[in-house]
Amino acid sequence: MSPAPPGPVPAPGPAIVLMGVSGSGKTSVGEALAARLGLPFRDGDEFHPAANVAKMASGVPLTDDDRWPWLDAIGAAIGAAGDGGIVVGCSALRRVYRDRLRAAAGRPLVFVHLAGSRALLAERLAQRKGHFMPASLLDSQLRTLDPPGPDE
Repeated sequence: MSPAPPGPVPAPGPAIVLMGVSGSGKTSVGEALAARLGLPFRDGDEFHPAANVAKMASGVPLTDDDRWPWLDAIGAAIGAAGDGGIVVGCSALRRVYRDRLRAAAGRPLVFVHLAGSRALLAERLAQRKGHFMPASLLDSQLRTLDPPGPDE
């Protein structure tokens, strides 16, 4: 008796990155989406080294040099999720940051840009308690934001 032919190979789960400035809803939407899809959720904030957190908490925007190791760590976590899929919240404000995430993850990523008016974002940040990211950095993030292009 010959073995049964192999069944269809399941498609890999999605690697979804919810991106946007602080206060855009990355964590709230990410947790809900991950629960709905039955995937794990990781918040990009958990990957910041203490020096980045201290810098932002004191109202100083991060530089690209501050962000590279952080983006690499997030990308590695996405890659480590394997074919099971994952949802991640990460600002990914510039295209070069998204390219860095893609390279570090070693797999295709779907970016979902969460956006809102400056007034809405500022209101959300003002209501947030116990987070290291001060509302004073919102304008810096909005200036840095390079929305995803149609090819992304």
